[in-house]
Amino acid sequence: MQTETHDQRPMPQPTPPAIQRLPPGGAMTIATLLVSAFVVILNETAMNVAISTLIQDPVLAIDERAAQWLTTAFMLTMAIVIPTSGWLMARFSKRTLYVTAMAAFILGSLIAGFAPSFPLLLLGRIVQASGTALVFPLLMTTVMELVPPARRGAFMGTISMVMSVAPALGPTVSGVILQFASWRWIFLGIAPLALLFLLFGARKLGGEPQAHRPRLDTLSIPLAALGFGGLVYGLSLIGAEGLPAWQLPVALGVGAVSLAAFVLRQLRLQRSDDALLDLRTFRHPLFTASVVVMTIAMAAMFGTLIMLPLVLQDSMGLEPLHVGLITMPGALMTGLLGPVVGNLYDRWGPRPLVIPGALVVLAALVLYTTLHISTPWWMVLIMQMVLMLGFAFTFPPLFTVSLAALPKHLYGHGSATISTVQQVAGAAGTAAFVTIMATRQTQLVAEGVASGEALLEGARIAFMGAAALWVLGVAATFWLRKPADEVPDEPEHDEAATPVSAADGQEPDGLVVTAH
Repeated sequence: MQTETHDQRPMPQPTPPAIQRLPPGGAMTIATLLVSAFVVILNETAMNVAISTLIQDPVLAIDERAAQWLTTAFMLTMAIVIPTSGWLMARFSKRTLYVTAMAAFILGSLIAGFAPSFPLLLLGRIVQASGTALVFPLLMTTVMELVPPARRGAFMGTISMVMSVAPALGPTVSGVILQFASWRWIFLGIAPLALLFLLFGARKLGGEPQAHRPRLDTLSIPLAALGFGGLVYGLSLIGAEGLPAWQLPVALGVGAVSLAAFVLRQLRLQRSDDALLDLRTFRHPLFTASVVVMTIAMAAMFGTLIMLPLVLQDSMGLEPLHVGLITMPGALMTGLLGPVVGNLYDRWGPRPLVIPGALVVLAALVLYTTLHISTPWWMVLIMQMVLMLGFAFTFPPLFTVSLAALPKHLYGHGSATISTVQQVAGAAGTAAFVTIMATRQTQLVAEGVASGEALLEGARIAFMGAAALWVLGVAATFWLRKPADEVPDEPEHDEAATPVSAADGQEPDGLVVTAH
C-alpha cells in the first residue's frame, strides 16, 4: 500500500476525478449566470453607436452633451452599486440577488424602450445599470464557490471571454438594429431574452447566505456613493469643455474625502463582519498584487480603447466602419483565447502566462508610440491585436489568482473589489489618456501645427506614459504564484470585536439597519 505524504514531491499529483467534478446542478447554475452576464454586458456598450440617432430624434430633443449622460449615468450607477455587492451576497441568497438583478435590468429596458422623453430614458439606463452591476460579481463568486480548484482557471477564462466578446459585439448588434428599426428596439429586443433567463435562473439557482448575516450600516451607503461615484464622475469630466471651473475640483474633492471616510468606516465595521466592503481582502498578498496589476492593466486598456478611435478618425482620416473593423478582431481574439489561457493556468499556474503576457502588452504600448499619419491601417491592426493578445494571457490568471488567494467567506467582497477597481481604473485611464492628449494638442495647435498631427503627437505621449506605468505592472507579475487549493478562513471576528447577538438588535432573519 502506498502511503500518502504531504512532504516535497517531484511532481504535483493529479486531482482525483471525483474532486474535479462540479456539484449537482453547478454547471447549469454557472451557465445561466454566464449567459445572463453576456446579455447585460452586451447591452452596456450598445448605446455607443446610437448617440447620433438619439440626437436626431425629435421626441427626445437633446444635444450631444445630454446624450452622453446615458453612458455617464450608467457608469456612475455601476460604480455606486458594485461596492455593495459583497454585503448583498453575504446577506441574501444567490436566487434572490439574481432575480432582483435581472428584474431590474428588464424593468430598466422597458422604461427606456417606451420612454416618451429623455428623463425617462435616462432613468431606464440607471435602473438597467443597477441590475447589471450585480450580475458579474455574483458570477465570479459563484464560480469560486462551486468549481474545484483544479478547474478554476478554465472557468475564469470563460468569464474573460464574456467580458471581452460582449462589449465588442454590443456596438455591432446595435448598428444592425439601427439599420432596420428604431433605437427603442435596442432595449425592447433584449427584454424578452432577459426575462427568459430570469425565469430559468429562478428555478435553477439556490444557495444560502453566509451564516453571519451582516447588518446594514446606513452611513456606509452614502459614503460609497459619494466616494466611488464622485471619483468616477470627476474623472469623466477631465478633458470636457465648457464646464464651470469649480465642477471638476469639487467632484474629485468630494470623491476623495468620501472614499477616505468610507475606508475608515469599513475598517471599523469589519471587526464585527458588518462591513459593506470588507477590506481584509488586502491582507492577502497575492490578492493585493493581482489587484495592482489589474488596476494598471484596466487603465491602460480603457485608455487605449478610447484613444485609438480618435487617432484613426481625426488623425488618419478613417471612417467609423473601418475603425470598428480594426478594433474588433483584437477583442474577439481575447475572448476566444480566454478558455484556452484558463486551461493553461490550471496546468502551469500564473507566471508562465502573466509574465510573457505583460511583456507583450509593454511591447504593444511601445509600438503605439511610433504611430504616424502615414502608418498603414494594417500596421495599426497588428499593433491592436498584439496588445489584446497580451491582455488575453494576463486577465484570466489575474482573476483566478486574486479570488483563489482569499478564504471562502471573502469571495463576495473580493469580487466586489475587483469589479469596483475595473470601473475606477477604467475611468482613470480614460481621463489620463484624454487629458495628456488634449493638453499637448492644444499646445501644438497654438504653435501652428495641424489639428490631426497635434492630436497624434499628444496620443504618442499618452502611450509613452502608459508604457512607463506598465513597467510597474510587469514588475508586480513576478510576485504572483498559484494559491493553495484551500485558504484557511480567518476568525470571524477580530480580537477587538464583540460578537453580535440578538440583544444588540440583530434578528436572525430580519434586515437590521444600524448607524454606529
